[in-house]
Amino acid sequence: MASLHVYSVLVILFLTCRAVMATKENDQIIRENNCETKMGLPYVLEASTSIFVTGSISNKCCGELVLGKVCHSALVNRTLENPLFKDISAATIIAKSIQTWNNCLALIYSPSLSA
Repeated sequence: MASLHVYSVLVILFLTCRAVMATKENDQIIRENNCETKMGLPYVLEASTSIFVTGSISNKCCGELVLGKVCHSALVNRTLENPLFKDISAATIIAKSIQTWNNCLALIYSPSLSA
């Protein structure tokens, strides 16, 4: 019985350490790539609202968003690690994040806009 308790504690410790490491990895990516300074706060808020709520994003915000896929992914992942979003399906948010990214790429690099 004692070994089961020790095993349970080790599993919980492992999962906790893994979550902390994921948070540190995202924070490090954000820091190293200056992600928080590449995109203005109004655009960060609009992109977040698009991903987490509305699904729509302005052309100007798309132009800011496509500055970096690495930053986009790290910021979404860091947001998902926030306890405020624990009841939100991570798979759904990641899918919406990818959809927003792809929509912005299509909009920004559309031949009709550059013609």
